Parts: sequence; structure tokens; C-alpha cells
Amino acid sequence: MIRNYIQELGLLVTATLVFFAQTFFVHPVQLQRTLYVAPPIEIKYLTFGFGAQFSDAFWLRAIQDMEYCDQMVTEGTCLGKSWLFNVVNLTVELDPSFTEAYYYGGLSLTILVGDVPGATIIFDKGTEHFKHDWPLLYAAAYHALFEQKNKLKAAKLYLMAANNGAPPWVRLAAGKLAVEGGDQEAAKEILEQMIRSEQDPRWIKQLNEKLQEKGPAKEQKDKI
Repeated sequence: MIRNYIQELGLLVTATLVFFAQTFFVHPVQLQRTLYVAPPIEIKYLTFGFGAQFSDAFWLRAIQDMEYCDQMVTEGTCLGKSWLFNVVNLTVELDPSFTEAYYYGGLSLTILVGDVPGATIIFDKGTEHFKHDWPLLYAAAYHALFEQKNKLKAAKLYLMAANNGAPPWVRLAAGKLAVEGGDQEAAKEILEQMIRSEQDPRWIKQLNEKLQEKGPAKEQKDKI
């Protein structure tokens, strides 16, 4: 009986304190986005062995403002190495094995923010660390094709994605982009590699036809 009375009294006192705190204490002012400051990369040297934990904290900060551009150049285009880029970049520097940060961070930079240089850095780092993660390779290829306008780079990334589990049509797309990319030797190399790794005779036939387009006869015709 006495114990129940003490518990009820404790709850009443706690509720009263909370009420007075909400009534008389000054509410914190919401931080304006214009006041956001990009974290310095040097933080990665001050984690004292807790890099992964720091990385998680910065990632949680990044996902709250995935569409934020601090310096808009034109509609849908953000100045390179934006605030979001700096937060995502620090996240992956602190924990290079954070696959989701490369994938979602890169896509947010290229699609939501329009920071093409920043997205390029994140995707390049991600595909260097995860050469067998086809969704990441595919996303990086999308960025290379549509934002960087680099067909040859996109072809190489699509081929890597195809070799690591992407749908079969991705392989043919890689060959088409290789042909259109302008680098004859690189295109032939990519096509030959695709033929060697392909099992389906239908794909091999189509790839061989594209390879023939890059042969000596075609090159000579182009010169004329």
C-alpha cells in the first residue's frame, strides 16, 4: 500500500516537473538550413578507433537532408562538392565498407541534388571498394551515362554489373554503349570480353555482329 502511494507520488512529481520545464524553459530555435556547415574531412583522424560509429552518426545526419542543395547553380543543378557530398564523403571515409552510403548517397547526389562532381567521387569510390555489387555498379553506370555523358565509362560499369548478377539485357546495353563510346580499341576489348563470358548463343551472335562493326573493314569505310 505504502509502496503504491510512493510510486503514484513519484509520477505526480515527475509530471509536474515536466510541465513546468515545458512552460518556463525557452524552446530551442530550429536551425536554418542556410546555417549548415560541412564537416571537415580531418574528423576521420580523430575517431580514436570508433570510425564506424562516427560514420553511422554522419549518415543519420545525411539522410535527414538528402534533397538539400546549399548552392544552387541552376534549377536541378547544385554546385559541385555540396554540403550533402561532404557529409556522405566523410561517412564513407570513416567506414569504407558502408555499401548503402555509396549507393543511396551517390543516387541522392546525382538525382535529388544534381551535384554531378560529388556523385562521381562517391560512385568511383564505391565501385572501387565493391567491384562485385551489381546494384551499385548499375547505379554508377546510370550516373556515368546520363549525368557525365561518358558512354565508354558507362559501358565498362554495365559490363561489370552484368558479370556480377545484373539482368542479361545489361550486357547487350554495355556492348551498344561501347560501340557508341568512340574508343575503338576499348570497345573491341569490352565486346570480346562479353563474348568470352557469355553462355547464350543468341547473345553471342549479336555481340559478334557488333564486334564486326568495329573490324578493319568498318574502320576503313569510316576513313573514306
